[in-house]
Amino acid sequence: MPLTTRGMESLVGWVSQYGYAGLFSLLVLGIVGLPVPDETLLVFSGYLISKGRLQPAWTFMAGFAGTGCGISLSYLIGRTFGQRAVSRYGKYVHITEERLDRVHRWFQHVGEWLLAIGYFVPGVRHLTAFVAGMSRLDYRTFAVFAYSGAAVWVAAFLAMGYFVGENWQAVIALVERYSATVTIALASVAALAWWVRKKLL
Repeated sequence: MPLTTRGMESLVGWVSQYGYAGLFSLLVLGIVGLPVPDETLLVFSGYLISKGRLQPAWTFMAGFAGTGCGISLSYLIGRTFGQRAVSRYGKYVHITEERLDRVHRWFQHVGEWLLAIGYFVPGVRHLTAFVAGMSRLDYRTFAVFAYSGAAVWVAAFLAMGYFVGENWQAVIALVERYSATVTIALASVAALAWWVRKKLL
């Protein structure tokens, strides 16, 4: 179920009121799969940095820690409970068998790289870690790709909010409008990475 305008305003207000703790907690929930507008929160936080209401380093750390905790929790759930978790609780976090199978196929082709680029693909980032856990990917490999991807994703959207300033809402609208194009571009990059890896091996 899509988030209403009032719901989005409430979440933005939460970050505005509680700062780093608010950003951290909401990103944990969003990465796990709850309907939280992750990019909106990061871009808005970047805007707050430009206004001097948040400090860049602390904001990045809060965003990175929230994202890292959320994706680690998804990995742990996938590794511990796997398919049983999807069957019983998937509907509560919008994880369907069909979507999970699609990401699973992507993971088989692209491998651990999907953990890094999946952050930028709408509706995929909270599934990549779950699939990685189900696939029994070792934690060290998971950590390298998942956490490096998280750092780039958080920094990119914070920087976007910082540089556009008062126009942060317009930027979010553009991101949502062209999300399909971004998805296709990233899928092409992933396919190229898979082809290169196959040739090298």
